[in-house]
Amino acid sequence: MLARLDAPIAAIATAPGRGAVGIVRVSGKNIQPVIAALCGRPLKPREATYLPFRAADGSAIDQGLAIHFPAPHSYTGEDVLELQAHGGPVVLQLLLARCLEAGAGMALRVAEPGEFTQRAFLNGKLDLAQAEAVADLIDASTEAAARSATRSLAGEFSAEIHTLRDALVNLRMLVEATLDFPEEEIDFLQKADAVGQLQRLQDNLARVLDRARQGALLREGIQVVIAGQPNAGKSSLLNALAGAELAIVTPVPGTTRDIVRQTIQIEGVPLHVIDTAGLRDSVDQVEQIGIERAWGQIEKADAVLFLHDLTRAGEAAYQAADAGIAAILRDKLAGDVPVVDVWNKADVVPDGAPLPTSPQRGEEPEFPPSPSGGGSGWGHAPVTLSAKTGAGLAALRTRLLEIAGWHAAPEGVFIARERHLQALRRVDAHLMEAAALLALQAQSLDLLAEELRLAQNALSEITGEFTADDLLGVIFSRFCIGK
Repeated sequence: MLARLDAPIAAIATAPGRGAVGIVRVSGKNIQPVIAALCGRPLKPREATYLPFRAADGSAIDQGLAIHFPAPHSYTGEDVLELQAHGGPVVLQLLLARCLEAGAGMALRVAEPGEFTQRAFLNGKLDLAQAEAVADLIDASTEAAARSATRSLAGEFSAEIHTLRDALVNLRMLVEATLDFPEEEIDFLQKADAVGQLQRLQDNLARVLDRARQGALLREGIQVVIAGQPNAGKSSLLNALAGAELAIVTPVPGTTRDIVRQTIQIEGVPLHVIDTAGLRDSVDQVEQIGIERAWGQIEKADAVLFLHDLTRAGEAAYQAADAGIAAILRDKLAGDVPVVDVWNKADVVPDGAPLPTSPQRGEEPEFPPSPSGGGSGWGHAPVTLSAKTGAGLAALRTRLLEIAGWHAAPEGVFIARERHLQALRRVDAHLMEAAALLALQAQSLDLLAEELRLAQNALSEITGEFTADDLLGVIFSRFCIGK
């Protein structure tokens, strides 16, 4: 593995397809032969030079800018050459092939996905959280997500982790000192206010975890499924939320027979909204397949909008069908998946008409609170709206943000991943155990020291100071080639 990482690498660093400019990147030790072969002369460090890129026979492949970044002042920490040419796929492939040809004697090879950033991490140019932020910035689907990824790339998230780690190391030092000198009359832990230090550490961890949850929400979003009987207005609601005619809308029941997806953003939070086939008993084979797919999406949902037709609320058969759907939802959904009753077509109901009681409300107990901070089950008040006129959509958007658990942190949000949240939760669990052990003091100092050590290891996993090689392989393999 180390020998392979010592070999120089090359790749096309821009996205596939045609463009005005494309970049071929080379990184490694002593890449002067490649520079000489492609550029025909030495390059001044970090200065763009316009020149022809030469083929093996001396002819010009293209003309563009060449920039040499000598180590260690480069993205990867190695010598880096960037060739900025015209962005045609053929031109870039010719340049890459010429680089590989010129570097054959030094074992130059095509880079693997994420290998440039992996080398930046291994050479100390970025920590692991910053390296992941590179990919998150590229993949950001909203402006808020991009800004949060930029904060993480700039090191804000890592700085918070280092602050927690330093406080934890100081606390570990006190405990270890007490273990090393048990005969001393001075109680190191009490004199240094170990209990207070641990409490402040837990408080700071809670704030970091809250900001990380918000960052993970900006990165991942939530999956929201619109479900209900045919002709309740599910496709109309999707179109209204998206602000575009994405799904076909007709008065004919069963129009939607497949899954229609659209990602929308509310206050920068991406919501992946899914329109499904109307839920009913059907003899139509195609519609049956659509209904099966609808239930499949519902089972994977982070939240369900259970849509009802307000104009049919008084029909016994309609209420019975809604009650049947509600019963199946209770069986299929996990207890912490929020379900919101949405009553549509308010524009054709007289003003002041009372909102009907949903068939499952009043008889279904609330589920436990969701870990995300939003409500769960049928604990939410129903929402009345008109997908046709847009009345009530603002209230629904607000409700969706509440369900997602979104609240902008006053000090700013940094991007985070699920593995970061898991690590922070493990830190929290170890610190809670440490607090319980600290109350026992001398009887359990060995166990206390171990809990603090495990908490530090979990923190260090985030920045890569304590990380298994297989985890690194998983992380960087998901990057694009050339990054």
